[in-house]
Amino acid sequence: MSNFDIVTKLYSIPGIVVGLTLHECCHALASYKLGDETAKSEGRLTLNPLKHIDPFGFIFILFAGFGWAKPVSFREENLKRPRLYKALIAAAGPFSNLLLGLFLLIGLKLALPLFVRTLPETACAIIINLLLYAGIINLGLFAFNMLPLPPLDGSHIFLAGLHLKKETEAKIFRYGTLVLFAIIIIENALNIDIIPIGKFTDWVFGLIFKY
Repeated sequence: MSNFDIVTKLYSIPGIVVGLTLHECCHALASYKLGDETAKSEGRLTLNPLKHIDPFGFIFILFAGFGWAKPVSFREENLKRPRLYKALIAAAGPFSNLLLGLFLLIGLKLALPLFVRTLPETACAIIINLLLYAGIINLGLFAFNMLPLPPLDGSHIFLAGLHLKKETEAKIFRYGTLVLFAIIIIENALNIDIIPIGKFTDWVFGLIFKY
């Protein structure tokens, strides 16, 4: 691994940790607010990363570009409107990443002149890179998790509106998960972008920093 790769990974760590933690905490908060206390009883209503980060999933996302956190559990029978509330719980995670990503990048743009004027060059570069990486990573987490492929959050939102039988949903999840892993493997093996996450993050970045 080159020095550049090591630096890139180091800059990425805070954004990954914060992004995954906020994502899962918002799943837990949404399920609690919608009537289920499972996540609360399991200690998931917290911003403590140790409650949310899966060590293997973290390593995968750091080195392979995809990974996972500890999933938040909820009991469907405790939800008054199961399909709608399941979709809302699923959406809470990725949309928290979208908001965080926008907040960090817009905040960076606004604060950039102040950083340049007041901070030593090295400190300025470190802070800018940390905020930049964290913002882009969280935009990427939003885009990836909103894909309508199981087991991603987007699939729960998509399927909530179809009113399929549970047996049909189970088959979709089983084969959809295989499709997702196949796409990821092909992307990494051939170094191509099938899922346009990079295009989305570049587009948002361009909108914010264009002017």
